[in-house]
Amino acid sequence: MKKAFTIFIGFAHDFAAGIWLATVLAVWYIDRSVAPDIRLALQGLMERFFYIGLAGIFMVLAGGVGRTFTYAHVGEVYGADAERLRRKMLIIKHILLLSAFGFGTWWQYTIVFA
Repeated sequence: MKKAFTIFIGFAHDFAAGIWLATVLAVWYIDRSVAPDIRLALQGLMERFFYIGLAGIFMVLAGGVGRTFTYAHVGEVYGADAERLRRKMLIIKHILLLSAFGFGTWWQYTIVFA
């Protein structure tokens, strides 16, 4: 059961990241593709996408915390050297992705509310 939960948390974490990215792209597409008067009519939709994106970020963070605790029982599947490399790569990945989440959310906010 614990392994199934670990897999579920991983899927939910990745799915939430996809939701966030989809909301950013949807807001960007609406902003650049429609005439200004139509964009004004779609303002409420763009705001909903923004808030759904924030919920996606919350789900990503919650899933990441869940992964931290559920992966503790996995151990060193690939060996000690590979595990050290995997952890370094995870740190780099998370720095890059946190930067992308921060910039993307700020960008989305400026499109919707500026």
